Amino acid sequence: MNGARKLFVILLNGEPFSGEIPQNAYVLCCDGAYSWAKGKVRIDENLGDFDSLSEEPVPPPSRKFPSEKNETDGELAVDRAVELGATDILFYGGGGKREDHFLGNLHLLYKAKRAGILSAALKTNGAEISLAGEGGQRFSCKRGQTISLLPFGGDAHIMEMRGLKYVSDDLRLRYGSTRGISNLTTDEEFSFRVNKGYVLVIINEEEV
Repeated sequence: MNGARKLFVILLNGEPFSGEIPQNAYVLCCDGAYSWAKGKVRIDENLGDFDSLSEEPVPPPSRKFPSEKNETDGELAVDRAVELGATDILFYGGGGKREDHFLGNLHLLYKAKRAGILSAALKTNGAEISLAGEGGQRFSCKRGQTISLLPFGGDAHIMEMRGLKYVSDDLRLRYGSTRGISNLTTDEEFSFRVNKGYVLVIINEEEV
């Protein structure tokens, strides 16, 4: 891939996304997301089982999957993005509607990271959610935004926190604890280092 980054957008059939979607990405549209995404963004591929869509999408899907399958349409889209050489993935439309699908969409972030995707984030109408693995992490933000750091899949250990009101160089997040919810940004970026585990990073859109 000669070192170039390849951004992919995956559109999900949750709450319709009301903001702007990047136009400089390869766009995969999952099934019913077509009903809110058509005309809003150029779609490169439609994929899924199309059990929740009442019209034939454009462009026509090259393959239709059975409605009874082990993977969600979002998981099929992640597999397709990885197959096409994605390095970065942004998910839109993954919040709201069914809570089980929303929780499943968080697992898509984990799947993407485990597949070697450099950055993956789920953008809803109220927040940007990403998953940080081991190593240094840096995020752009606005001053006064509320952010939460939650362990994902097990305990996590954070060090070298900067740009937040509540900081620690030895923050141990226990799986099953709510410690890490509702911190505040003090600058236009914040950073930390994950020494162990995975951390969900939730940046809320509302400013305090």
